[in-house]
This record gives sequence, C-alpha cells and structure tokens, in this order.
Amino acid sequence: MTESTPDSARFPRLARTRAAAGIAVSQLNHARGRTVLTILGITLAVLAATLLAGTGLGVIETGQQKFDSAGRDIWMTGGPVKFSPTGVGGFENTIVDSHQLSADLQSRDDVRVAVPMAFQTVYVKSNESDYETLVGVGAPARGGSVQITNGSGFSSTDVHYADGNYSGPMTHEVVIDQRTAEMMNVSVGDSLYIGGTTGIARQNEFTVVGISPTFSRFLGTPSVVVHLSELQEVTGTTGADKATLVTLTVEDGVNPENVATQLEEAYPNYDVRTNEEQLAELLRDQAVIMAAGGSLVFLALFAGLALTVNILLSHVYHQQREFAALKALGTSSSTLSLTLVFQALFLGTIGGLLGVALSFPAARGLNRMAELVVGFGDIVTLPMTILAGGFAIAFVMSVVSSLAVSRQIAGIEPLDHL
Repeated sequence: MTESTPDSARFPRLARTRAAAGIAVSQLNHARGRTVLTILGITLAVLAATLLAGTGLGVIETGQQKFDSAGRDIWMTGGPVKFSPTGVGGFENTIVDSHQLSADLQSRDDVRVAVPMAFQTVYVKSNESDYETLVGVGAPARGGSVQITNGSGFSSTDVHYADGNYSGPMTHEVVIDQRTAEMMNVSVGDSLYIGGTTGIARQNEFTVVGISPTFSRFLGTPSVVVHLSELQEVTGTTGADKATLVTLTVEDGVNPENVATQLEEAYPNYDVRTNEEQLAELLRDQAVIMAAGGSLVFLALFAGLALTVNILLSHVYHQQREFAALKALGTSSSTLSLTLVFQALFLGTIGGLLGVALSFPAARGLNRMAELVVGFGDIVTLPMTILAGGFAIAFVMSVVSSLAVSRQIAGIEPLDHL
C-alpha cells in the first residue's frame, strides 16, 4: 500500500503561503489598534483621491452643461472683469457701446442672436427685509434659453434704451431666483427696490414678474435680472453703455470656431471665445485652486503610505523576538517577507473598499452642500474609472509599503534577540 505524501511535502510553496497567511492574520489580530488606524489612514487617502478627482471632473462637466444650456455659441468680452471699489456697482465692465455692438453683430448673416449682458453689484430691499447686496444682471429674461418656473418673465423688450438716449419708459420689471425670493420673502407680483446705492434703490421700485433659476445657476449666486438699460440706469453706466460680455448664437449649420476667428480679426480689442475656449479660460483662472487640490491628493496618499509603512515597521519592531525565533527555527526571510505582503494587501484591500464605499455618501453630502451654497449640485461625480483608480491607489500603497519593510525582516539576526 502506497503511503500518502503530505501536502506540505508535495506543494512546498503552498505550505509556505499558508504559513505566511496564518502568521499575518495572527499579527494583525494581536495589534488591532494599529490595524484599525492603518485601515483608517488608507481609507482617508482613497477618499481624498476619489472626491478631489470627482470634484475636478464634476466641475468640468457641470461647466460644460451650463455653457451648453445657455444656448450660446460664442462669448465676446473686453478682457477680464475687474473690480471697481470706488464706483457704483463694484465692477468695471469693459465693453462700451454694447447695444450698438450687439446690433452690428446680429446684422451678420452667420449670427442669429447677439445679446449684451452686464453684471453689477446692487442693493436690493423688499418691504419685509433690509438691504442686501446681490448680483444684478442686465439681460433679457425671456426666450427659449431662459427657464421661467413661476410668472411670465419680462412683458416687453428693452424699451428704455430708446436708440441710445435712454429716454424710453422703464418697465421696472425684475426676474429673480428662488433663493432671492426666500431671502427677500417675496413672490411674483411683489415689489423690490434695486439700485447701485441705497439712495437710488429707494427711488426705483421693481415688480417681480418671474422666478428663474437660469442666471443664478450660471453665476452660482442669488441674483436679480432686469433689462440691461435699466441696470445701467440704476448703476450710473448709461453714458458709455457698458456691458460685461456679448453672447452670440450662430445660424444653424455654421461653425462657431470659424465665426469666432472672423470676429477676432474684425474686433481685435475684444476677446472672442467659443464655449469650449471660454470654459478652458475659466479653468485656467482656477489653476491655483486645482493645484491646491492636487497637492491635497498627494499629501493624502503620502500620509496613507507613511501610515501603512509605519504599522508594518511597528509589527516588525514589537515582534522582533518572534521573528527571530521563527528564523532560528528555519523560517526563511522570504516567508516572513511574504507575511508582510499579506498584511499589507489585507490592509490595502479593506482600506480601499471602505474608501470607495464611503465615497458615495461623501459625494452626496458635498453635492447637497454645493447646492445650498452655489445653487446647483452634481459638483462631485464618481464614474467607475475614478472609483477603480481610488482602489488601485490602496493596492499600490500596500505593495510599496510591504517592499519597503521587507529589508527590515531580512536584517533580523536571531542571536541578537534570543
């Protein structure tokens, strides 16, 4: 009868792997506090990576959606918007003769609509609230690109401009967003007092004719929307007919890039950008913030890696006698190093899974906060690529940390500790 051969003799590598796994589990269970701390560190590192990456992607996607939903193809500005602390309105708008400029642009065969818009800080007050400083928007709050959720919007066009002499009647109509309505405790049909100064505001009573999220979503702040000429009137900028930008919609079948190139040549003093170029410019302006976010990701990863290496070194340090005894009994350094690999992979896997799992509620919380602060959510998006990348980070941290500690194992001498 043939005597059976033990698995350890037939499969030495399998036996060594089982032994290493058993030692790894025993050590992790023995030092539960350090184990939990390391898992927490890896989890936070993964969370930081997924949330910051998801925020960057979400900002780009949200920005693109906002530009697309605006229904405009080209943006013309007179350079960056500058603050003017000494002037009424607080902004130094750089486009002059904006009504005439938009009329000239709209007369082109390849341009369907050209709309001048201005942004100014204004004082706003209702009969039941004190003055608040909000962003005043001079724009036509009507048409397909403006969503009116309550009310009818403006009843007429910008009649106050009256071919440049600002002698037409003021409609004194205003469209607001929901946050402004709640702040001022007003609804459609109620009155708001609006002006570049409190004195001017007291003399200009506007009637709320609509509630619209369009402009507040685009600006990310509560706003009041009036006709451009009326905003210019109450902020004292009628003399130069100033605006912040002119938006253009090209005719169907016309390439916006070709039109933008032609306009750059025709109007060298203005910056002309397509939707994609305007979004890229905005992101460039936020380069410092994005770099700071990248630095936070790096610091989170470095902290997680350092914590993982530290816990493994701590295991080695506090159990040098045990490791020395195992070596004296014939356990090879490679088996003990394999033990650390198992420990690191276990820590990385648990920390990675927790980090990915917690990314979902954390993203929902950040999106809710963003909606309360800036008026729209979906700032943080978590596609599978970002989640997979976050888990991969935990795995890489585990492998790197285990390799870093393997040398410590190889340097243990049994006679020095027994």
